[in-house]
Amino acid sequence: MKYINRRLTIEKISLQKIANKFGTPFYSYSYSKLKENISNFKKSFRSFSPLICFAVKSNTNVNIIREIKKFGLGADVVSVGELMMALKAGINPSKIVFSGVGKTTSEISFAIDKKILLINAESLSEIKEINRIAKSKNKRIKIGVRLNPNTDAKTLSQISTGKKENKFGVNKNTFYEIINYCKNSKNIDLKCLSVHIGSQILDYRPYEKMLKAVSQILNKSNHKFEFIDLGGGMGISYTDKNKKLNYKKYNTAVLKFLRKHKVKIIFEPGRSIIGDTGTLVSKIIYIKDSGSKKFIILDAAMNDLMRPALYGAFHKTLPVTKSNKTSKKPYEFVGPICESTDKFVTLKKFQLLNEKDLIAICDVGAYGMSLSSNYNLRPKPIELLIKGSKIKVIRKRQKHKDII
Repeated sequence: MKYINRRLTIEKISLQKIANKFGTPFYSYSYSKLKENISNFKKSFRSFSPLICFAVKSNTNVNIIREIKKFGLGADVVSVGELMMALKAGINPSKIVFSGVGKTTSEISFAIDKKILLINAESLSEIKEINRIAKSKNKRIKIGVRLNPNTDAKTLSQISTGKKENKFGVNKNTFYEIINYCKNSKNIDLKCLSVHIGSQILDYRPYEKMLKAVSQILNKSNHKFEFIDLGGGMGISYTDKNKKLNYKKYNTAVLKFLRKHKVKIIFEPGRSIIGDTGTLVSKIIYIKDSGSKKFIILDAAMNDLMRPALYGAFHKTLPVTKSNKTSKKPYEFVGPICESTDKFVTLKKFQLLNEKDLIAICDVGAYGMSLSSNYNLRPKPIELLIKGSKIKVIRKRQKHKDII
């Protein structure tokens, strides 16, 4: 996005023009940014050509997934609903990995019937259930096992997944037990060691530690794995102060790992592919002066974008139309939901705003609409894909009659 004649634009269209046509709030996604992100990700790891499985949980819009599929990506799913969505978008089942700690019997059965690449199990109990179902279907199933490497990703505690106190994966002792169990099974083919240490990671060093932990396990396991699934978690710059993840050094670490272990690498990026392609545009309903600050009350709320309320996450906020005047008081950008956590950001310095002005909340492509809800019986916003000067409606605005 950039300003042209003081108007914030996405690709070749001003956000004001989009708002005039489609109303607010709305999500817009930049196709060129999506294409650029996928291209950069592929180039960063082209030395070993990983299987890239887009993390569907980050953005569940079927039209977005269809666009991602065109670039040859597979899908990482964590529920039968996401698996159905990936298949509907045309993702090849041989490029789909099913992760998650609590897969039900019906979910496992559905995944087996669809002949996906891997079911990544996260407990011995789950593997026994997969074995039971596979035996009942007289099939041999390819699975992975998720290892918990007890590695601190140095990220928000709410999105850390690789420490021993987190619910994900199994410890090394259980991992060895699972290998022995699988060797004695006629219905399970243990093909993959899976690991994922967290989300919004901006430092390559936790990945280095993770690879060392995986390498040690492989050396002791005496089991031939075809795949090592390194998960995702690659972060993006939500603020100007955020440093970018050094993909070159991560690539070097993986190459070092591959010199010792002849395996195929799987990545599960979500945020790094889709995060900075999305913008949520909202209109100011009211401005309320509380004395020490002003509340900027928007027509978007925490049901539309949950991350600030859920994690205290920061999203850059911009005026859609620029001016040279500055507010004398801090602004707190809030929604109309009846919760004190329904706020997006508090900024000490911002340009002077008026009621009916438009605000753009940036970098919401990941965990924006996918975390949205109908709380307070609020309809979900429209989603738009911007490609040059063309606008495509990729999800219609929900109406009250759809939810009541």
